[in-house]
Amino acid sequence: MQFYNLKTRSHVDVPESDVKKTKMIRKTKNGEQVRYAFKATYQGSTLYKFVNEATYKATNVPEV
Repeated sequence: MQFYNLKTRSHVDVPESDVKKTKMIRKTKNGEQVRYAFKATYQGSTLYKFVNEATYKATNVPEV
């Protein structure tokens, strides 16, 4: 799976075995906001990739 590393400003390929999915929920004054993301650790850096709900549910990786 391809992530963008902000520290090195380059794209990196991370094996799917190292990727986990997470759901971030925060409360706003109008209700709740849900963000779906994939999370990976690559050379000591934590990388996030935000995706839509359909991609989140279709990908078969463990959930944090």
